[in-house]
Amino acid sequence: MRARKRRDSGADYLSDALALLSGWTRDGVQLRRDLACDDSQHAALTERIKVAADTLHIRPTIRRVNGHTQICLGPQDGSTITDGEVTLAARIEDFYRTVVGRP
Repeated sequence: MRARKRRDSGADYLSDALALLSGWTRDGVQLRRDLACDDSQHAALTERIKVAADTLHIRPTIRRVNGHTQICLGPQDGSTITDGEVTLAARIEDFYRTVVGRP
């Protein structure tokens, strides 16, 4: 999923794309998501995320906390969220549905 940039308006097209991704929150210049899954699902999800992230040259922070997988996308240096990070967030949603068996 890619958000198309609108040339005729000053609207933030990344915010429009984020609105389509339920469960993701924007924390300053980072995107965050907590996903409920067991340990084997976490391992499968993490592996898929790493492959996609390598392709997009993005380094997400993924950790396991209290039965949830926490994912953080975005720069640590204070720059803005990129379209690649929004694309990865959309892919993570697809990976999650596949791993936990939800349509």
